[in-house]
Amino acid sequence: MDAFIHQLLAGLATGGIYATMALALVMIHQATHHINFAQGEMATFSTFIAWALLQAGLPYGWALLATVALSFAMGAAVEFAIIRPMRRAADLAQVVVFIGLLIVFHSLAGWLFGYTIKEFPSPFPADAWHGSRLMSAHETGTIFVTLAIVALLFAFLRLTPLGLAMRAAAQNPASARLLGISVGRMLMLGWGLAGAIGAVAGMMVAPVVFLDPHMMTGVLLYAFAGALLGGIDSPAGAVLGGFIVGVLENLLGSYVVGTELKLSVALVLIVAVLIVRPSGLMGTRIVKRV
Repeated sequence: MDAFIHQLLAGLATGGIYATMALALVMIHQATHHINFAQGEMATFSTFIAWALLQAGLPYGWALLATVALSFAMGAAVEFAIIRPMRRAADLAQVVVFIGLLIVFHSLAGWLFGYTIKEFPSPFPADAWHGSRLMSAHETGTIFVTLAIVALLFAFLRLTPLGLAMRAAAQNPASARLLGISVGRMLMLGWGLAGAIGAVAGMMVAPVVFLDPHMMTGVLLYAFAGALLGGIDSPAGAVLGGFIVGVLENLLGSYVVGTELKLSVALVLIVAVLIVRPSGLMGTRIVKRV
């Protein structure tokens, strides 16, 4: 029973990382109605920036803040310089751009920082008060970080004029323009927030899997499954889906399919959701009348 409870709690901690990445995917999808296949590579690149700052002697807290700020600027710059000029292009062309971004960020990370595996420190000491026999301090801290990000993002989107303008620009750009909202700036803000959220996810997963340019490949797949399960247009659904995928991955990997086939859990889940309920658990169901 202790082993089962440990796997369940560890799944929640892993699900927190997936939930954070799924949240970043939803932010981009709301802005572009496409999946940013480069989200994981952008998060990896941000984590390498944090590693470089730590190696330069910067304290962890300052390195985190600097990385989040730089990642926000990077996401906004990508939207302004690459995505915005493609907004009227065909869907296939935009998908190719996202795949190109994946390759570019992956190659840049390897070129600038190398392909050797690097250790990345956890922000939570091993003997922290929130650690226990069943959950490490880092696992518990990851859940706290995820919930804090969700709370801050919810408050921003629901309670601030800028957040309301951002939601309006994503849901109905034409009406938002009539109300005087700069849709371009709001979409750029969404990309910036996605970049910042991805950076935090990368810094949470790096102490677990070690840091290298391939670090987020599997994480992005699980996050995509979580976003689809919860609803690709629902931030709350993405968080719920991420936690569910984390628990399922750990339990099925430990007791059913084995660790070698854990990645297949995400693939099966993606196919099942697309077949049975494409809108996800909390997503908006689109009905077309002819």
